[in-house]
Amino acid sequence: MAFCSNCGSKLNESSAFCENCGTQIKEVETQPIIEEILGEVTFEVVNKERLNLIKVELDNAAFRYESGAMHYMNGNLELQSKAPGIGKIFKSMITKEAIVKPVIKGSGTVFLQPSFGEFTILNLENEEWILDRGAYFASDINIEIGSYTNKAISAIFSGEKWFQTVVSGTGKVIITSAGPIEEVELTNGKLVVDGAFAIARTSGIELNVSKATKGIFSTLISGEGIVNTFTGTGKVLIAPVDNYLNTLINSILSIRYQIQSLRK
Repeated sequence: MAFCSNCGSKLNESSAFCENCGTQIKEVETQPIIEEILGEVTFEVVNKERLNLIKVELDNAAFRYESGAMHYMNGNLELQSKAPGIGKIFKSMITKEAIVKPVIKGSGTVFLQPSFGEFTILNLENEEWILDRGAYFASDINIEIGSYTNKAISAIFSGEKWFQTVVSGTGKVIITSAGPIEEVELTNGKLVVDGAFAIARTSGIELNVSKATKGIFSTLISGEGIVNTFTGTGKVLIAPVDNYLNTLINSILSIRYQIQSLRK
């Protein structure tokens, strides 16, 4: 039986909020048990033929990664995964993220799926980050992976949906984005983002949705509409501009869509 961290009340397994005080529930996923892992794991971002991919070197070690992201591996390695519960399946349907975070352990080399996008290696030092949908790619085995429940209004209008991935602990986490990452540090400050290019934030930063201007009439005139506002003390990682390849791909798709629309 789980209990609310705020008021101590008993929690229902299917609840996203405490029924007594309304506190949002952060759930840590049950991961495969890894035994006798004594060695080290190193992550490296490799560029091949204009594509980026993650190279993982394991020496009697283990790491987790996003389901379906394994490209190929060489060595004395074993892949482990565990079937999810009903709650994980429900959240996966909402977030569109993979249910299971598989584990590869042993000694050898693993290459994860190449991407036109960017990979960034975060070094966590006993801290917690909330990630954008689809941003998680891989992590050290000792990093805890959970879920964060957004406020109803933020979930509907921010583009982040109801649940986001939470990573916490000490170790490395690999995140993916459409373009290069920029770090914005806030000290009781505010960051306003018009779009869904905020990739991650530390747990001390709160996400709210608001109008770009105070009045409805002013909002209509400004053309900005609804924006995501990050407040508090901590860090926010943003990818405000797609890299060259993703920009080119999006431009081609846009032209194709316009041509198809003219043919109708």
